[in-house]
Amino acid sequence: TQVEEGAVSLWNWAVVKHTRAIVSDEQKAKLRFVACRLISLCEGRDPPEGTIRRQILMSMKTGKGWIDVGKADLADEFLENALNNIEKLYAKLRKGSDGEADIQKHRADVEKNLFKVLSYQAESAVAQGDFQKAVTCVQRCKDILMKLPKETCYLSILCYNFGVETYESKRYEESSFWLSQSYEIGKMDTKYSIGKEMQAKVLRLLATTYFEWDCSLYLDKALKAINLANQVNLHPAGFFLKVKILLKSGASDQDINAALAEFLHFEMSLDFCLNTAKLLLEHGRESVGLDFLKSVPERFESSPDLGKITLLHIEFLLQNKKELLAKQKIEEIIIGHYTGKQLLPEILNRLHIILWDRAAKHYEEKNYSEALHWYNYSVSFYTPGQIDQNLAKLQRNMASCYFHLKQVDKAKEAVKEAERCDPNSIFTKFSLYKIAVMENDTDKAVETVIEMGKLAEESSQDEDNLRLDKNTGTNLLSLAAQIALENDQQIVAIKALEYLSEHLQDCRQLFAALKCLVRLMLSKVMAEKEEKSVFEHKNILNDTFSAAHKRLAESFTEDKFTGDMRILEAHWFRKVAWNLAVQFKDSPEKMRDFFVLSFKLSQFCPSDKAVLIAQKTCLLMAAAVDLEMGRQQITPSEQTELFSQALQHLQTCKEIWKVLKLTGDFAKDPTDTLLLLYEFEARSKLNDPTLHNFMEPVWEQPQIEMKTLEIIASLAMESPARYPVLCKKALKSALNLHRKQTVIDAVKFSKCLHSLISVALPTGLTDVDTCVLQEVWDYFEDALSVVSSTNAYPEMEILWLMTRAWNTGIFQYTVGKYKEAEQWCGLGMRFLNHLGSLKKSYE
Repeated sequence: TQVEEGAVSLWNWAVVKHTRAIVSDEQKAKLRFVACRLISLCEGRDPPEGTIRRQILMSMKTGKGWIDVGKADLADEFLENALNNIEKLYAKLRKGSDGEADIQKHRADVEKNLFKVLSYQAESAVAQGDFQKAVTCVQRCKDILMKLPKETCYLSILCYNFGVETYESKRYEESSFWLSQSYEIGKMDTKYSIGKEMQAKVLRLLATTYFEWDCSLYLDKALKAINLANQVNLHPAGFFLKVKILLKSGASDQDINAALAEFLHFEMSLDFCLNTAKLLLEHGRESVGLDFLKSVPERFESSPDLGKITLLHIEFLLQNKKELLAKQKIEEIIIGHYTGKQLLPEILNRLHIILWDRAAKHYEEKNYSEALHWYNYSVSFYTPGQIDQNLAKLQRNMASCYFHLKQVDKAKEAVKEAERCDPNSIFTKFSLYKIAVMENDTDKAVETVIEMGKLAEESSQDEDNLRLDKNTGTNLLSLAAQIALENDQQIVAIKALEYLSEHLQDCRQLFAALKCLVRLMLSKVMAEKEEKSVFEHKNILNDTFSAAHKRLAESFTEDKFTGDMRILEAHWFRKVAWNLAVQFKDSPEKMRDFFVLSFKLSQFCPSDKAVLIAQKTCLLMAAAVDLEMGRQQITPSEQTELFSQALQHLQTCKEIWKVLKLTGDFAKDPTDTLLLLYEFEARSKLNDPTLHNFMEPVWEQPQIEMKTLEIIASLAMESPARYPVLCKKALKSALNLHRKQTVIDAVKFSKCLHSLISVALPTGLTDVDTCVLQEVWDYFEDALSVVSSTNAYPEMEILWLMTRAWNTGIFQYTVGKYKEAEQWCGLGMRFLNHLGSLKKSYE
């Protein structure tokens, strides 16, 4: 049929395209999936042998394809179909066979495909974690092996792969089963076995599995497996693993020595022997490890790498805090160095590293004399007059020790030697600088700093210079200023930083100088805070941060100053600006300036969640400070400027807040409320004509809080703002919310109602509209309702309501409205009944 032909064509097309790498493995699997589905649609009731064989082949390969691309669950259906078709094929062949010989021939033919399908099903089961199904499939494969001995190697390696996969997933019990199966299957047929090397490899992994599973519980099995592996094929890895197992099990030194003896005749590399010795020593088997180490030189007498053994011995002694014995070994090497027994250059370099590491350890522990002792060992391997950059570094390190020991003359000698070996090194100049600082030679110190700056600049321009780390110059220059400060030589530090910030073009060095200058000024601010001289230092700090902001903006055009560097610097300056803003809490203007600076600097940082939160907070704080300063008694023009500035900060903050809310849940964050209150205050005090439009969406917000509405009402009437309509609307909304409470808070309700009545019926009005009186009357009725239902209503508020109602009645009487007067006075008398201790005084 056309469908069948199309399916076959699609199958063949997929094979060709995959061979030419036009389609991927997964795409090929999908195409085979479609082709196989189409073929199955064409299946009749009694398909011919060729059709069944084709369906078996296509189902097998489709299933295997899904397994290979990691979608084993999709393979099961096709592999099951293959099994069903194999049964159909066998039945068909048997039906048309002629005698037992024919049947056996057909069975052998079918069993080849059956073996493959079962092995694929085992793969699928392992991939899906179905251990029992995989075991069943492999067992059936083993049963077929007697008739297909050539598949022995394949099945053994398949089980090994299962063992590796389950081992890597830490499914040790399953792994041990598969590896055992691999070994057993691998030796079922000598002719088609996996070979002794592979058998040993399987057994070593089996031993490792037992070892990592639970060495104490499966020690015997691990040892049995590794012993068997070593019998099958002796290999250094097997020897090493056996020693590891014995050490882990806490075996006696005698047992470990016996294991070592088994391999004495085996040819192993020097490095392997050293690793074995390290393993023994790391497990605290000092006696066995050193004995083994002593036996190694005999096996490698002619090796030029023999010095590695001595180095390992020295390292072991140092690790076990046996410095005296280590020193004896080192002194033996020094004597040998001058008597014709020199170490190979690479081994000598390794020894230098050991010596320097030990010296550095003592240096960190502030044991400078002992550090010098170890550095002197290193010096012993250099000939007099030798020029070597490492020798220069060594002399500088020794000079640092002498500095700490206050032995200036010896430090000068060491630096002089370093200068002889490496005169143009920025590190050498730095050592000269430290001497100048120690001797209080200000001019020399400044001169040396200038030379350091020039060297750093030259090294940044020399692309082939690999001696200096990209931050070395800036780090040393920053450290130079720090040393000057530690030695109370602020003039030196300031001069150095001024030179750097004014003349260095390299952004890295410039920002290091600016950061040092900030630190210096911060220390001055802290020291002189009580002396009220912060203002002049604030100007320097402001200039420094402005310079940092300006240079960050310019740095986009500089190739050598990467984006990562810019971000690091921006983070540093924005965080310090933030801290300064907090520090200047007693100076609102300074606080505001540094919050704004922190925001501006943060714009050079990636807009991640942390930075967005910092930006939002900076702008909110800046707006809050502007509003606070605007509330003070200042000129109207200054107020307008501050409120306008606050509004600008809030507009930017709102944009940031929109983005920030997309990054997480901010349900409990008060930012929306703060933005609303700050913006309302700024707009109301600027007499913004769009204020009513701005508030329209606010009244419709279902989640707005009573406290927020009450603050809006207060701000609406706070000079220079005056918006009684908005004030009333806010208070009405708040009052409605109070009424909706399950239990009305009488105190808060009374305050809100008091404010609403005061706004609706101001004291001293000579002409009150009837509508207004009716509105206010309703408020009094509300109050009376709450007063009647609770004893918690404040008595002074009841008194105020009574007095206000009575006075309103008196006012109505004076203007000849006697009926209204009677109503209002009667309303006041109704409140009288709810007074407590004050009732008698007013009756």
